[in-house]
Amino acid sequence: MATAALLILVAAMPVLAQAPVEDARQRQDTLQRGQHRAGAAYRELQQAEYEAKRAEQDYAQADAGYKAAQKRADELKRQADAAKKNLDAAKAKEAKARKSYDAAVDAVDRMSNPAPAKK
Repeated sequence: MATAALLILVAAMPVLAQAPVEDARQRQDTLQRGQHRAGAAYRELQQAEYEAKRAEQDYAQADAGYKAAQKRADELKRQADAAKKNLDAAKAKEAKARKSYDAAVDAVDRMSNPAPAKK
């Protein structure tokens, strides 16, 4: 019985010796795959950081442009309001001048064409 066990043990030795080598190779392959995935993930991270920075710059530029346009629009609105106020004042002055002119023309007409004398 001991001899049989010894024979089985001797026969199993090459298989047992090979197992640690296969484990080491498997660990190495797993490690390399993990390193490859980590490298790919790092490249994706760098690309995402670059895109985020670019988007931030685009936003800052667009926001600055919007604010400048809004400031210009506000200034143009003030100018338009002032021009409207001047237009209203000019129209009021024209109406007053027209009223004075019409009154003066009426006065001249009355002097030129005196009312017929009552009998």
